Amino acid sequence: MDIYLQPVAFVKNTRTDLSDDFWGSVVSEIELVETIPAEAFKGIDEFSHLEIIFHFDQSDKTSMVYSGHPRGNKNWPHTGIFAQRKKDRPNALGLTIVELVKREGNKIWVKYLDAINGTPILDIKPVMKEFLPAGKIRQPKWSIELMKDYWS
Repeated sequence: MDIYLQPVAFVKNTRTDLSDDFWGSVVSEIELVETIPAEAFKGIDEFSHLEIIFHFDQSDKTSMVYSGHPRGNKNWPHTGIFAQRKKDRPNALGLTIVELVKREGNKIWVKYLDAINGTPILDIKPVMKEFLPAGKIRQPKWSIELMKDYWS
């Protein structure tokens, strides 16, 4: 079965490199494609946070992996790709919860989006607390170490 997706928007920001850390100061503009009217954003500014689903279109498709050490760090355990959030993955999809800064017409500005300039956005959804985990979130120590400078 083939699945075909078209971008609903594109990212505009100053970040052009594929490095993994220091995303905290990046503010991204997300502009809808011409075929989607600005009314698609109606009411979005009533939400503080959004989920952004995007395509890692600039990742190296030949470097897709199914397992390995996160970021190649052998001090961290060898794990499967679905226990990691790296870009070199099947379907090359990214998902990030962002903070909505403002909306103007067919554009929104967000903080905490780890997508580089030109990245195609596949979907945008409001964050509702009822969809967030009800219980305590558990994660391994290595993942906390990995994220130490991510949003710095």
